[in-house]
Amino acid sequence: MAITPSTGLSAILLGAGALHFVNPKPFDAIVPRQLPGDARTYTYASGVAELAVGTAIAIPRTRRLGGTLAAALFVAVFPANVQMAVDWLGRSSTPLPLKILGVARLPLQIPLIAAALKVRRDAA
Repeated sequence: MAITPSTGLSAILLGAGALHFVNPKPFDAIVPRQLPGDARTYTYASGVAELAVGTAIAIPRTRRLGGTLAAALFVAVFPANVQMAVDWLGRSSTPLPLKILGVARLPLQIPLIAAALKVRRDAA
């Protein structure tokens, strides 16, 4: 069985969504401090969103909507990825490879958004 854009994207989202509940602390740490309320609430909400979107992509009947929602989700979580990169760059205790990873993953949102839009386009 070949990995298609929809199965790959669904797996990424379902895995990441589950991690929000299994190990929420790293996700709490990257919630932008400017947001009101408790970081854990945002961690759980984004985990639920990732699980829901990953499920929507996995189901052929809802795949088109899932692709649309995935693209929107990747745009919505981008500020958290920026916050992580800023935090890691500003912390002397963060190892250089993690600093590089934190910055390098920012442009990787573009192929994720493109993949989500492809899933949307290709859905029946």
